Amino acid sequence: MPREFECKREVILAASPDDVWEAVATKAGNAAWLFPNEIDREDAATTTWDPPHRFATRQERGDWFNALEFVIEGREGGTTLARYMHSGIFVDDWDSQYDAVQQHTDFYLHTLAEYLTHFQGRNATYIGDVPQGIEGPPSSARPDGFERLQRALGLGSEACQGGSVKLTPEGLNTIEGVVYYRRPNFVGIRSADELYCFFGRNAFNHPVGMAIHSFADDIDPEETKRRWKDWLDSALG
Repeated sequence: MPREFECKREVILAASPDDVWEAVATKAGNAAWLFPNEIDREDAATTTWDPPHRFATRQERGDWFNALEFVIEGREGGTTLARYMHSGIFVDDWDSQYDAVQQHTDFYLHTLAEYLTHFQGRNATYIGDVPQGIEGPPSSARPDGFERLQRALGLGSEACQGGSVKLTPEGLNTIEGVVYYRRPNFVGIRSADELYCFFGRNAFNHPVGMAIHSFADDIDPEETKRRWKDWLDSALG
């Protein structure tokens, strides 16, 4: 039965309100930490457009709706408080979808902070399909899917958040960086030029997935996506 949900967060970001606005209210900014969304102040879905203070959207269809809002407030020391709210209606599988929204929100907002702290001002290339990223094979939806993904990456249980790692996925370039986020269903790795995002969506009855936010000048997004898709299929098929 359809039920409403609500997800609220507050985060302090090491950036000015103008920089936060560019990250959350533009397509290019979204590509750096979420995925590229078509954002248009004239679109009917955009209900509030007050740069750099408040941005809100709402989509409706019959009894269903999906609404997002960012309230942006400058703080001392060049930082910004961002208040985020996502609300709407889930038509079915409410518990699983609610869990997924809460956990994805924490991961994406943490990735937003990483972008603004380490890559702000650099052009981002999103690598993956929108919005799911690069999806693993159907077999990766099994309960052990995300564990298998991490083993294939060479990411051991000792690699904690904030620690350095060197990953050697077979057939792909070595990844050297820092684990910027690690939870049972999510892993984020920051290298010199990329944010690698790995999603254990098998916890929510879907195949595992990943996405890359690249800040390199010479990246080929389609070839990179193809190589990682082939790797996921081979490692988890």
